[in-house]
Amino acid sequence: MSARFSSVLIANRGEIACRIMRAARAEGLRVIAVHSDADRDAPHVRLADSSVRIGPSPPAGSYLAIGALLDAARATGAGALHPGYGFLAENADLAEACAAAGLVFVGPPPEAIRAMGDKSAAKAKMEAAGVACAPGYHGADQSPARFAAEARRIGYPVMVKAAAGGGGRGMRIVREPEALAAAIAAAGVEAEAAFGDGRLLVERALLNARHVEVQVFGDEAGHIVHLGERDCSIQRRHQKVIEEAPSPAVSPELRAAMGEAAVRAAAAVGYVGAGTVEFLLDSDGRFWFLEMNTRIQVEHPVTECVTGIDLVRLQFRVAQGGRLPFSQPDVTLRGHAIEARLYAEDSAADFLPSIGTITAWRPPTAEGVRVDAGVEAGSAVTPYYDSMLAKVVACGATREEARRRLVRALEATFVAGVVTNRDFLLHALGRPEFVDGRATTAFVGDAPFKRREASRTALALAAALLVERGRPPQPTAGWRAAPLKIDVDGGERRVSVRRQGAETVVAIDGEEVALRLIDADGGVARYAIDGVAVRAAYARDGEALWLDVEGACRRFADRSYAPPAARDADEGGGAVRAPVSGIVVAVEAKAGDVVKRGQILATVEAMKMHYAILAPIDGAVAEAHAVAGRQTRAQAVLFTLAPQEN
Repeated sequence: MSARFSSVLIANRGEIACRIMRAARAEGLRVIAVHSDADRDAPHVRLADSSVRIGPSPPAGSYLAIGALLDAARATGAGALHPGYGFLAENADLAEACAAAGLVFVGPPPEAIRAMGDKSAAKAKMEAAGVACAPGYHGADQSPARFAAEARRIGYPVMVKAAAGGGGRGMRIVREPEALAAAIAAAGVEAEAAFGDGRLLVERALLNARHVEVQVFGDEAGHIVHLGERDCSIQRRHQKVIEEAPSPAVSPELRAAMGEAAVRAAAAVGYVGAGTVEFLLDSDGRFWFLEMNTRIQVEHPVTECVTGIDLVRLQFRVAQGGRLPFSQPDVTLRGHAIEARLYAEDSAADFLPSIGTITAWRPPTAEGVRVDAGVEAGSAVTPYYDSMLAKVVACGATREEARRRLVRALEATFVAGVVTNRDFLLHALGRPEFVDGRATTAFVGDAPFKRREASRTALALAAALLVERGRPPQPTAGWRAAPLKIDVDGGERRVSVRRQGAETVVAIDGEEVALRLIDADGGVARYAIDGVAVRAAYARDGEALWLDVEGACRRFADRSYAPPAARDADEGGGAVRAPVSGIVVAVEAKAGDVVKRGQILATVEAMKMHYAILAPIDGAVAEAHAVAGRQTRAQAVLFTLAPQEN
């Protein structure tokens, strides 16, 4: 077999671009990166052999611009294009455009992408192939009346879903008929924005099922195999956050049945390359087809760990025209692997995304642990793209060994500059339902994550570091600092600091904590309380301090000399603020409008998610600052409402 290409353009960014580059280099390929203005200095750009700017920061003008990608491929002499995941990875038009331009598309044929990309048509095709689908409606009539009638037939709760997409975009759970119209409207807007297609479908919502997917792989000769399953039940906003292989709920017999169904589904559309068939698995062992993702998945590393197969390298070999180097009986699963997705988001605030500049990035290094990342210290986390920073994967001989390794790896992970979900991940991995392998898709909703209040130890260490500036004074020094006002977790705490011999004594709410700051070099503080020495990671961020202590990473800001905050309309409940930094994509109210509590005033898009800005009170719009198409910062005032007079 002669090679079809010797270079590949990677039409993606972040950690997936870096991951694909490593595999491409292992195959002896020259790698070409593309980047938007926001990513001009990103790690994936520097890792490549060459790179090309493809447009401005918003994805529509860069990573979603097929013409710009093809121009970049021509300019660099690329022989192939790998789409990664997200953006245009499941876009049949891109696959066809590559073929027309003489480029090898590292993915399935456009016909397969199109067949599975339309979720409504895919379900009909799966039913014809004998693959069980959840009861639902996926017809052409998109009227609210038809959806209401079908939802009554199916029975509540139902799931409203985008017909032409995935990844949790354009999805809403509807538990009662009164909420259906709003869910359809919101899902349709989000689907149109994410996929350029606002069509929807509705199906029965299986709320306490498991989300289990099967990795399939096919070659051009028609051979298709499955590589076992992954359990992806732990999700927020219908997006996965922790995945594992194999599933603790799947027996060898069930694995064979699900694998056979997945292969049958892939064969029905003539599938070639890496793909994933997703199922819902109920407590009775019945499984229902959800959708097929016609690309490599975010969570592919757990399958690589338990099969020993590099899936991205295999993608390149199949794209070169090679056959699968193994058959189904050759696939064996060994050990266990669990992956945690590290996101820039505030898990205690309904997982709102966080943006900013990463001031410190220290990934774990340990046996049995793999980190796929696309960021580093100095990287900017912008509102334009998905908020995932990295994937931390742990492998072990048993599930419990993999879980313990992942816990330790996350404990050793330190990120400063943006809020992350690391503490949530640690909490989730320690919950009994996960430890026992009983987690379902209701896992996150059943026990919402709540951040613990900062302990006295954490406050005392933060105060000591803020005062000492990382340089422990001589033991003979004696002084008393002015009282500090420390902002943490959205509240203000007052502390006083004084020196007592070799110790720093911090008074908090009338109680004192005495600690000895041993040293604070290289981003690690060593301190002792009652003779016990402990380490804590920290990083300075201007006048603020990021501190990871007692299993929680927080930002402590010294507000002792800050001017008093100006009074605003918050005092009357009339200031309507942006919940996240993002782009205002729609404005529904203007100054002078009379609005009702709960009415949508505007919509903000951040990291591919839409957030409805609702009126908090009945009243009149006194001021409207939101402008469609403009960027807004988190907590910026978008509207001011004057309460309605009774």
